[in-house]
Amino acid sequence: MGKLAESDFEETTIERLEQLGYEYRHGQELFQNGERERNQEVVLQNRLESFLQKSYSMIPHEDISRLASRFVLNEGVGWEERNFYFHQQMTKGIEFEYELNGEDRVQHVYPINWDIPEVNDFLVVNQIPIEGRMSRRPDVIVYVNGLPLIVFELKNPNNEDTTVYDAYTQIRNYTHDISQLFEYNAFTVISDGIETKHGMPNADYDFFASWKTIDGVNIDNNIANTMRTLIEGLFQPQRLLNYIRNFILFLDKGDKHIKIGAKYHQFFGVNFAVEETVRATSPEGDRKIGVMYHTTGSGKSISMLFYSAILSRHPDLNNPTIVVQVDRNDLDEQLHDTFSEGYSLIGHIHHAQKSDELREILKGEGGQIVFSTIEKFRLKEGEAKHPVLSERSNIVVISDEAHRTQSGFDGGYAAQLRYALPNASFVGFTGTPVKLLGNNTEEIFGHVIHRYDMAQAVQDKAVLPLFYESRMIPL
Repeated sequence: MGKLAESDFEETTIERLEQLGYEYRHGQELFQNGERERNQEVVLQNRLESFLQKSYSMIPHEDISRLASRFVLNEGVGWEERNFYFHQQMTKGIEFEYELNGEDRVQHVYPINWDIPEVNDFLVVNQIPIEGRMSRRPDVIVYVNGLPLIVFELKNPNNEDTTVYDAYTQIRNYTHDISQLFEYNAFTVISDGIETKHGMPNADYDFFASWKTIDGVNIDNNIANTMRTLIEGLFQPQRLLNYIRNFILFLDKGDKHIKIGAKYHQFFGVNFAVEETVRATSPEGDRKIGVMYHTTGSGKSISMLFYSAILSRHPDLNNPTIVVQVDRNDLDEQLHDTFSEGYSLIGHIHHAQKSDELREILKGEGGQIVFSTIEKFRLKEGEAKHPVLSERSNIVVISDEAHRTQSGFDGGYAAQLRYALPNASFVGFTGTPVKLLGNNTEEIFGHVIHRYDMAQAVQDKAVLPLFYESRMIPL
């Protein structure tokens, strides 16, 4: 009975993916139709080459396998460093040199078409035998253009002795036994049919999380629906590519990279904020992007980083300047450190130490991320109001803890900031419940874009509940 029930669960999982347009193959079929020759291979080379040939028809056919191998052979010691290397090449593309009619050419090449999801090849495979230090057979692997990006480990829902934690342990064992599979991994999914979580294969179990919404608005806390909610909420092709490209972060800790993937509230909150930014900065926009209310401890600084990275590449914003504006030096440092460690996703950031330096940076032509505390918008001697630094409308000011220093337009720092950047748009990130902020926060920044409150965060185990006990202290 055991294996049967587990394979039932596997089948329904595969069917859910097929409904979203994924092609399905059993592991054995890949051998029969010549897509795999050796059990050590984890990339489906034919599929990768055929995508590259179709997408970059200007590159001669005989150069395509050399191009494919640029994405397959990764540099680095150990699978984690090779995974970082692969992720950079996959998301940012590479410069490929080739010769055509005696001339040297260069083409920027991506192994995935990020802009038009439907031209990619989405495949789900189960029971594929892989040889490494040991022989293993992961339950389900999702391939995009022949690259094995997601691994599912499923436990039998009817067996009371197996839990989602056993699926987690199994993934950890795979990283040792068939480590070559994880060079290409974006993230993993573990489930016992009752509870389903997603996370990074090398992360502690506590960092695995459930995906609790399909549309980002309606939260489903019913544990029985977790697999359906995850697949419909994250695995639609366009969403999955958006997640892999924009919502996976490698924090540089000097001796290693720590890989982080967004949780559902970060993914939807940031995507909604990006839409609101495009609206607010447009010629007829009102410059009020809105307020992101994500409770303290739910990863607000990481959300800001994802948001800034997407904006800096967004075609509608045309190389924007992003001013990350905080109101205390310790916050400034902490947020700045997060952004610095996230260099691989966000690139170089400026930290304005003095107000003169801030003025110089903001007069520039765009395309930068600038950190500053709000009092650097102070007036110099003899100034009645702040001089205009830039009239560009693609300047976005992100206010951290958006309620402390933002009011007081009668000549305070907030007013000077607006004199300096008259066409900038404003977004507020806060962990303070919106009803405590007073309506001036919404007047300044606009409506609440996305809400993730303490009650939901506790339910998601994203933060710990606080207990208060009142007692008399004998003095």
